[in-house]
Amino acid sequence: MTSEASKTIIPDWVKPDIFIDILNESVEGFVRITNFKADSGSAPGENYATIMLRVNIQVELKDGSEKSISFMLKLPHQSEMYLEILKKNNFFEAERTMYNTIIPEMEELYREAGVEVKFGAKSYDLRGVDSYYVLLEDLAPHGFKNMNRIEGLDQVHTESALRKLSQWHAASAARVANIGPYPEKYSIGFFREENRAIMTHINSNTSQDVLNGLLTFEDNEEYIEHVKIFGPKYTDISFKLSEPDSDGLNVLNHGDFWSNNIMFSHDSIGNVSETYLIDFQMPKYGTVAQDIYYLLLSSTKYEDKLTKFDYYIKFYHENLVENLKLLKYTKSLPTLRDIHISLLKYGFWGYLTATRIMNAVLADPSEKANFDDLLSDTNNGNEFKKSLYSNPRYQKHVKLVLPWLLNRGVFEEY
Repeated sequence: MTSEASKTIIPDWVKPDIFIDILNESVEGFVRITNFKADSGSAPGENYATIMLRVNIQVELKDGSEKSISFMLKLPHQSEMYLEILKKNNFFEAERTMYNTIIPEMEELYREAGVEVKFGAKSYDLRGVDSYYVLLEDLAPHGFKNMNRIEGLDQVHTESALRKLSQWHAASAARVANIGPYPEKYSIGFFREENRAIMTHINSNTSQDVLNGLLTFEDNEEYIEHVKIFGPKYTDISFKLSEPDSDGLNVLNHGDFWSNNIMFSHDSIGNVSETYLIDFQMPKYGTVAQDIYYLLLSSTKYEDKLTKFDYYIKFYHENLVENLKLLKYTKSLPTLRDIHISLLKYGFWGYLTATRIMNAVLADPSEKANFDDLLSDTNNGNEFKKSLYSNPRYQKHVKLVLPWLLNRGVFEEY
């Protein structure tokens, strides 16, 4: 998941000078910086995994006029556990490689097919900065915004997200055929043996949080025993099901595909004109089920979550096949049945989304929502985690989804 405290500490190295080269290259007629301000770029409760800064710069141009420029600067938390994870898993380097190499390769595949497809913001490299960071253009001045995560995406915005996802998945599959396999940081991702110990520790605590939360629900008899059994096996299951699908279509999953990582722009009458993806720190090559479950269970409206699930799969499939054909994908095209089989086979991703993602997506905005409290055993942390499962909004959604997953066989063979 991508909240930071309300008082954001700006690193000493975030100064005007490091932006001079970028401004010289990207702003025609740039002369000098006249005003510089860096501040929090996201509200409390909206971004758990990183710190987002909005950098606002006023510049003077050669004709004497001034222009406002803004960037989004993503930085790591400074907690001991976060930095320990970062030493072994450089999410920032992985994301910068996505922006600098992988995404341009995928966009070029469409360009060669005669179609212009853009997946997200432009990224920039800061010369001489020896710190973890990702620097991006600010999409807000271009009219892009997130939709309300608590209300959930309506059909129009869900279809727009799925249309972009189908373009992404198709290009990622075609890229393997045209260019070759993805680097290990994307083909295996976080699911490496050297991460098993920290994952087991985190999953053990989180599984207990899930169980403690669900035990407070009325009418939980149908699934609660399955949840008790599932908890201790969670890490082993996640490693097993992170492997590419030997029978179905494999793609480069976005890996964190929920509503706050999707930005929409609209025309003058409110129609969606463009959809961009953000936050590429967790891409993972494997089954299409990962991104599909993540989006449809975490981020759609309550009344659509299950009633339109099969329709959304059909919509995604039609667009996926259309894009695979456009890109002259040489392997057999997945049928609608193939997609459903993958969703059944990899139902774990649905359970993960329902119990560990959807609760945060539907949480009330809170100053207490931050990475440290999410993983800590402090009073603040325990109070925050309890609130994630006691939230009536979440309970309403998960009481709908868990029996549905049970009836789809998600707990079988584990």
